[in-house]
Amino acid sequence: MSVTVAQRRRRTTAQALAQRSRIVLECAEGHSIMEVSRRLRIAPDTVRTWRRRFIERGLDGLCDDPRPGVPRKITDADVERPSSGRLPRSDRADRPA
Repeated sequence: MSVTVAQRRRRTTAQALAQRSRIVLECAEGHSIMEVSRRLRIAPDTVRTWRRRFIERGLDGLCDDPRPGVPRKITDADVERPSSGRLPRSDRADRPA
C-alpha cells in the first residue's frame, strides 16, 4: 500500500492535542511566542492561536471547533483506527476495472 505525503503529515487528534498542550505549557513557563515557535518548529501564528484559545476557554479551547459545512460522516475514532487500505467489497464493485 502506498502512503501519500499528505497522509504521512496528517496529525491524529491525539497528536494535535499533545502539540497544543506543549504550546500552552511552554507559554506558561514564560517563553515568548517567537521562542515557543522556534522550539516547537511551528508558525508563530499557531502559537498565538492556541495560547489565545487556552486563555479564553481553558482546556476546552484546545479541542477542535466544529467545521462549517456538512456535518462529518467520519468520527475522530474512525480516523485514528488502523485501516487495511482497502475499500469494502460493495464499493469496489461499482468502480471500473
